[in-house]
Amino acid sequence: MKKLINDPADVVKEALQGVAAAHGDRLKVLTDPNVIVRADAPIEGKVGLVSGGGSGHEPMHGGFVGPGMLDAACPGEVFTSPTPDQMLEATKAVNGGAGVLHIVKNYTGDVLNFEMAADLARAEDIEVEAVVIDDDVAVQDSLYTAGRRGVGTTVLAEKICGAAAEQRRSLTDVADLCRKVNANGRSMGMALTSCTVPAAGKPTFELGPNEMEIGIGIHGEPGRERKEVVPVHEIVSMLATPIVEDLPFGSGDKVLAFVNGMGGTPLIELYIVYYELHRFLSDRGIEISRNLIGPYITSLEMQGCSITLLKLDDELTALWDAPVNTPGLRWGA
Repeated sequence: MKKLINDPADVVKEALQGVAAAHGDRLKVLTDPNVIVRADAPIEGKVGLVSGGGSGHEPMHGGFVGPGMLDAACPGEVFTSPTPDQMLEATKAVNGGAGVLHIVKNYTGDVLNFEMAADLARAEDIEVEAVVIDDDVAVQDSLYTAGRRGVGTTVLAEKICGAAAEQRRSLTDVADLCRKVNANGRSMGMALTSCTVPAAGKPTFELGPNEMEIGIGIHGEPGRERKEVVPVHEIVSMLATPIVEDLPFGSGDKVLAFVNGMGGTPLIELYIVYYELHRFLSDRGIEISRNLIGPYITSLEMQGCSITLLKLDDELTALWDAPVNTPGLRWGA
């Protein structure tokens, strides 16, 4: 194992120290328990947005804390759910009196711990709603999941709901909007290589030199099938066909196309993926009206990508375009 770390046991702690040093003008990093909070939280009269999950997927979620997106994020240990006390502390830290929305990826540990934290927060008279993101079309009931996994649509929901919260919409409205995003988003990913969790010191799984895994999870969970590596246009078809057929997406639809790198894939390759996705969708009369391309939900150093499509309407488009100012995503601000 070759990694830029000191001690595997200190990876998350020292990474958070780096976040605090780099972004102290806009973020606060709390310890014991670990929580990343926007510097001006809580904001009176504004719905607070909280998400979180295991570390190793950066910039998700801590890199998306800031104006126009999340108010707080709970970083667990690498590929490990954060604890209820982290989630409760985050909820209390961002409560401005208008309630708090928990945006939860559908992994069993995340769901159970956020449920417990929500109950504890309600006992302290904080109004909490939770929305579970389950957009991965690859498999049903994976290693960490009852039902579909939550992946790329999570980032889109955090951005869109963050914009709505900045407009001082009610908790009910923001939660309903999050459900709308989840209902209209679909994702699927693939891997060319495994990743290595620092504490484990060895690859999570083995792939042959000419093999790829189609439908991989962001923790290295198995996908739909293992195949020989083929040209990108075939890979895009393997990912995009189940996505467009699932919702389904059809001719005349406008979409946000999110091509995500898993951590070890250079941007030049992601643009090739995007080009082939653009061709694939154009042939079906589906218009890409917004896009996002880059490593936004990673799996440590895994080589691979995922594709997310979100069906857009005027409301979702306007909220996507609204200003955002976070370490991981920024425009118009």
